[in-house]
Amino acid sequence: MPLIRVAALAACLVLSACSTRATRPAEAPRTVVLVSIDAFRADYLSPEATPNLSRIAREGVHAAWMNPSYPSLTFPNHYTLATGLRPDHHGVIHNRMTDADIGDFAVADRKAVADGRWWGGEPIWVTAERQGVRSASWAWPGSSAAIGGVRPSRWVAYDERVPAARRIDDVLAWLDAPQAQRPQFIAMYFEQLDKAGHDHGPDSTQVKQTLGELDAVVGRLHDGLAARGLLDTTDLIVVSDHGMATVGPGHAIGVEQMIAPSIATVVSDGQSIGVQPLPGREREAEARLLGAHAQYDCYKREALPPRWHYGTNPRVPPIVCQMHEGWDALYPQKLAKRPPQETRGSHGFDPALPSMRALFVARGPSFVPGAELPAFDNVDVYPLLARLLRIEAAPNDGDIAPLLPALREP
Repeated sequence: MPLIRVAALAACLVLSACSTRATRPAEAPRTVVLVSIDAFRADYLSPEATPNLSRIAREGVHAAWMNPSYPSLTFPNHYTLATGLRPDHHGVIHNRMTDADIGDFAVADRKAVADGRWWGGEPIWVTAERQGVRSASWAWPGSSAAIGGVRPSRWVAYDERVPAARRIDDVLAWLDAPQAQRPQFIAMYFEQLDKAGHDHGPDSTQVKQTLGELDAVVGRLHDGLAARGLLDTTDLIVVSDHGMATVGPGHAIGVEQMIAPSIATVVSDGQSIGVQPLPGREREAEARLLGAHAQYDCYKREALPPRWHYGTNPRVPPIVCQMHEGWDALYPQKLAKRPPQETRGSHGFDPALPSMRALFVARGPSFVPGAELPAFDNVDVYPLLARLLRIEAAPNDGDIAPLLPALREP
């Protein structure tokens, strides 16, 4: 064959190969969907009670449980999941807190919740947006505030009136957007199980019913992804912030039984009780509170158990009292509204207790099917999310190592 024809043939083959590479469809970008079911205790998971969540665990991975951070409350732990920072480090140290420069914070205060000054660290949606990855949130705590001047590309403020199924439909609608507008990271939140547990206790019929309803909603999300051909390109992760413990009839005391208002102000009630002595009454408050009591133990801020990783943030009051499992300490107006013979549920107890253990299940292209993980701390979720999204993580307290055995690409 003449050299000129050989050269021409070679050129055609090269052009053909280039053309094939140019027209070959690119790999679809992966999506990460993070779902939180508030107060889903790890031992709620079962094929009978939660068939859809159990299917996700079977198709993907599940942990024996996930350890919440101290205090085992909703806002501190949701923001820990989002930032990989302990509450002591990101600053959302309680559901109710005080800051000398900002004022008072409570989860029901929409203005405070939307104030970015309360939220330290860098949540995953900010990390993503800063690196060109679109994010979205359906009411994940913290996402309605501009943190470092950044919000998710799409976000919905918390509204308990919106049914769980409609929240799923909103998320699926976001995924129906053209690829250029479609979020690659979505976080969403469900509070209904937490409310049922508080009102009726973790072993109640109402909790079992709500478990079934939310499991069906997770199935709706799973099937919606499948119908859109997105199941094989979506990493779906379902977590909780903490568990729930039974609070028996009469197992609540008034905070004024712990310390008189003339000696100290109780900054936060519930299970992790923050106490600010009045000026000049510090020694009196310490003498009254510090040490072990029948229903609680009290510590100076700097002497809290090291395993709680808590007490260095200036928002932590000088004295912290931790209620024993199954006991609440409430402001007088709250205690007056509680029927004394009613069984209820609470969290906020020592994170090491089995009743406080949280859920972690996941499935998708990044996870090894059928993998089982030992328990790990919830600060480890943030570095996992950053890895799945292929973005550089901000400084955090987490460690990806406990999750590596569950990942296809260790």
